[in-house]
Amino acid sequence: MSTKTDMAEFQAHSKAISELYLDGQPYDRQRVINEARFCLAQSAEAMLEAGKRLIVLKEHEGHGQLTRIVEEELGMNARVARRMMVAATRYLSPKLASKSKALAHLGKSKLYELMMEDDDELAALAEGGTVAGLELDDIDRMSARELRKALRDARADDAAKDQVIADKNKKLDELATKKKRLKPTTPDEDSKAIRLEAADLCFQAEALVRGQVREALIAVLAHGNDNNIDVDAWLAGQLDQLDQALLEVRDAVGVHRSVEGAPWEQQGDAE
Repeated sequence: MSTKTDMAEFQAHSKAISELYLDGQPYDRQRVINEARFCLAQSAEAMLEAGKRLIVLKEHEGHGQLTRIVEEELGMNARVARRMMVAATRYLSPKLASKSKALAHLGKSKLYELMMEDDDELAALAEGGTVAGLELDDIDRMSARELRKALRDARADDAAKDQVIADKNKKLDELATKKKRLKPTTPDEDSKAIRLEAADLCFQAEALVRGQVREALIAVLAHGNDNNIDVDAWLAGQLDQLDQALLEVRDAVGVHRSVEGAPWEQQGDAE
């Protein structure tokens, strides 16, 4: 690809990023740095605005240059900058953009704690609904630590319920399989029984990942945040192992992924 074509593509990308995060203003490094520095001293709503500027810098500057700007010119920890970019991407998404002001008054720490919740649940919360049984006013009165514990307990309860359902379904499947084996079965019936058994194992594995594994990794992240310990590389290693295990299963059965990745998966690491 020619340099001219590369430049045209970069300019188009720059324009799209500027329209999305800078209201169409052209990119100017120093202006964006100054605006980000100003936003850092403001409220949670301004924190989201700073996160937007950091995303713009990320899309225009190389990794090393972004790290230098964040640490030297903005005086920030790189991990904090990543969290701010994730928060901006999350709370300014199409589903939540109109709700961001209602959520922003909770403060930066609570917004960080709520980042793991579904967009639909956060949108409902801003409209008078609940998350983990908590209304907006309840969360407003809580400390960030109390909110973290409430969310953690709610996730643990959901994981326990998932396990109960999985155990119940397993017993029902076992009874159904035994009943069918009392009479001669056709190849199609045998295939269905084998698939039911395999589906049960897949369901248990999914429930484990979405429940206990997710909760354990969130606990590691929360402890790291509380104690200023960078656990990002360790978490990435654990998730890479899970991904590798699934890839090996796919290779064994010769089946490739049939669902496109989520938009966030396409963005890569926040740095």
